[in-house]
Amino acid sequence: MPTSAIRLVRFAGRLLPALAAVVMLVVVFLTLIALTDGAGSGLASWLPTLGVGAALAIWRGRRRSRPTRLVLFLPVVVAAALTASVCVPTVPTARRYPPALPFVTTQHWRLSTGSRVAVYHYPPANPGPRRPVPLVYLNGGPVRGISVLDHRFLQLLARQGYDVYAYEQAGGGRSDLLPISQYTISRSVSDLAAFIDRLNKGTVDILGFSSGGAVLTRALADPSVAARLHRAIIAEPGPMDGPTAHITGHKGRKSARGLAPAPTGPRSTHVPRYAVAFGLMRLGLLSPDTGLIGQAEGDNAFTAADLGSDTASAYCARDAHRIPAEDTAQNFSFSPAASLRIQQTVKDSPSIASQLRQSRTPAMLMIAECSSQIRQWETTVLADDPAIRRTQYMPGVGHHMWNGLDDNNERAAAVITAFLQDKPAPLPNYPTRDEIPTFLRDHK
Repeated sequence: MPTSAIRLVRFAGRLLPALAAVVMLVVVFLTLIALTDGAGSGLASWLPTLGVGAALAIWRGRRRSRPTRLVLFLPVVVAAALTASVCVPTVPTARRYPPALPFVTTQHWRLSTGSRVAVYHYPPANPGPRRPVPLVYLNGGPVRGISVLDHRFLQLLARQGYDVYAYEQAGGGRSDLLPISQYTISRSVSDLAAFIDRLNKGTVDILGFSSGGAVLTRALADPSVAARLHRAIIAEPGPMDGPTAHITGHKGRKSARGLAPAPTGPRSTHVPRYAVAFGLMRLGLLSPDTGLIGQAEGDNAFTAADLGSDTASAYCARDAHRIPAEDTAQNFSFSPAASLRIQQTVKDSPSIASQLRQSRTPAMLMIAECSSQIRQWETTVLADDPAIRRTQYMPGVGHHMWNGLDDNNERAAAVITAFLQDKPAPLPNYPTRDEIPTFLRDHK
């Protein structure tokens, strides 16, 4: 065998055990992170990992020469450096709120629940008739800032005579954070009731989108909150309770997920600390109130590019190569820990079906053709709420129905205004309750 080949084999024989040692120590570290819930920003896992590595290096080098013993510590040093990167913050640990928007004033209201939320008001902006009932928008997230794309849609509704209010739910956007334990679906409903009371304009119309639609559905099932609602529009709702959240089923027509170009811009998941934190949280191996990263730090770190595939799933496959910029980097805000916490409280909640069947608030359900939501999340609301007067199946759009493409904003606004004004629907009432089995069977 050539000398060079022999040297290569010997080098590989030394390198592979060293790499195995590094991998073993990293696995030990990640296991301890999960077991300790990231205590002490990860230091409670890093120090024992370093100790284990040093002890093994000392044990293996007990009968070897000094230079060899020092070489045995090299994998420990490499593993210590890799795992230390998980323990060091790279963004501020105190919350950095988005700067003010140039086209609307941000107000801050302290609600009776204790939440301090960012509020946006778009007064009627047309010379024609003004609608007497305020319209309140509940955005999705669950804990996310209102995107610029949504703000544009709210401005469109204001130009049609509506007095539009929107607020970012506690922890989202420019709203103040809550302690992690206080993020619950029940708190979201209580905040909605408190917001309407603080508005002090009588009953209101509500447009709830995505997880905001789930909050609205639960509000309709609570008589004390439903009494504050004039009309309700449930658009592309998430699961309304635990039994619904555990339903498995199909989604709408093919979305742009997997087809759209990868989003540009920085990603927190390219930084070891946040890749580990968000990854383990998503897997359920870290709690939302993990000691690895604080809520504020996680909010500061998370970027729009981190939601790339989720954003693509909100558009039809045919729109994969023309997905609009939904937000600006300065305005984007998403709280992964708070969102996971609220989603878990939905999954843990008992059925609200019996309460929802008592609802009397006139309601409308909006369903997108290319929805990324489980269809049964939507049809369960239709089946259980007898006050849903019409369903509007929106062709040619994905989960984010008002997306600025073509005439999608105008079509969504037409459906909403027709219902709020009790005028004939621009689209067929489909599916009806009786059509739910056929709708699901046909994978519409």
